[in-house]
Amino acid sequence: MQREAIAAKPITTWHVAYIGLGSNLDDPAAQLDEARRRLDLIEGLRITRVSSYYATPPVGVLDQPWFINAVAAIRTLLSPEELLDILLQVENDMGRIRKQRWGPRLVDLDLLLYNNNVVNTRRLLVPHPEISSRGFVLLPLAEIAPQAYHPVLHKTAAQLLEELAPESKVAHKL
Repeated sequence: MQREAIAAKPITTWHVAYIGLGSNLDDPAAQLDEARRRLDLIEGLRITRVSSYYATPPVGVLDQPWFINAVAAIRTLLSPEELLDILLQVENDMGRIRKQRWGPRLVDLDLLLYNNNVVNTRRLLVPHPEISSRGFVLLPLAEIAPQAYHPVLHKTAAQLLEELAPESKVAHKL
């Protein structure tokens, strides 16, 4: 009697991550919609929830249009570095040109959190280093995932938002 070969199934682990989306050029809400559409096409990445869109003032370079910001919760099979590559590719494919730090941008996609992991490489810092001081990140993040955990500060998104200075919470829900 001959044995049948049994094909091993690859082990797949879904990870939970949060992505910040922003734009302040060429119909920013439409740019965020397009970024979401493109992310939905990526194999091994599923958007599970998206916050409301928020109009927020610029940070750093103040002489520019207000931004539209949101946060997307995703499930992914991608590693943090693979996810970063995808985000940068989507930005590039949509025409983002990096001219000025904190300057106007067609689209900005930031990996904010990845599971409860801390990633500190030459290319990537997770949690995003500015997450705890940015209302335009914490407002939409706390809206969709108040329990999202910052593994360095040991606080949830809701706790970080509560501690945020009032002047950093300027935003208009669209």
